[in-house]
Amino acid sequence: MTHQPQYVRRAPLIVVMGVSGSGKSTVGAALAQRLGVAFTDADGLHPAANVAKMSAGVPLTDDDRWPWLDAVGAELAAHEHDGLVIACSALRQAYRDRIRVHAPRTTFLHLTGRREVLAARMAGRAGHFMPPALLTSQLDTLEPLAGGEAGATLDIEAPVDDLVEAGAAALA
Repeated sequence: MTHQPQYVRRAPLIVVMGVSGSGKSTVGAALAQRLGVAFTDADGLHPAANVAKMSAGVPLTDDDRWPWLDAVGAELAAHEHDGLVIACSALRQAYRDRIRVHAPRTTFLHLTGRREVLAARMAGRAGHFMPPALLTSQLDTLEPLAGGEAGATLDIEAPVDDLVEAGAAALA
C-alpha cells in the first residue's frame, strides 16, 4: 500500500497594504470574514507618539515606523496557527521585509488606485487621524510589490466583493 503525503493547508497570514484611503480596513475585514480568520487594523498598533505626529500632519520617519512594524510582525506571528488578515500600509519593501522577519510566510495584497480616487476617499472620512495632506508623502514613499515578494496587486476601483474574491484567488 502506497501512502500519499498529507498536505495540511496552513492558515493564511495576510497584510492588506496600500496608502491611506485605499480601503485596507474595509477589504481586509471582508477578506478575513471570507477566509474565516481574525482581522486586525495595524493603526491600532501605532504608539501614541506616532498617532500624534500623523494627526498633526507630520509624516513618520523610518525610526518612528520600526517599532510599529515589529508589532505588526509579532501580531502576525502570534496567529501562525489560526491565521490573520491585517490592514497595514507597508509602503516600502524594507517595511515588508521587517514584518517578514517575524512572520516569513506573510502574503501582501496591495490595494492601488488613482490619486484622485484616494484623495476623495480620504476627504470623505470623518474622525481618522491621517489627514488628506499626508497622501502625497505616502505616494512618494510607496514601493509596489517587487518580484519575489509573495502577493498580488488589486485595483481599488473594483467593488469590495470583487477585491475580496481576487484576493482569495491570489492566495490559492
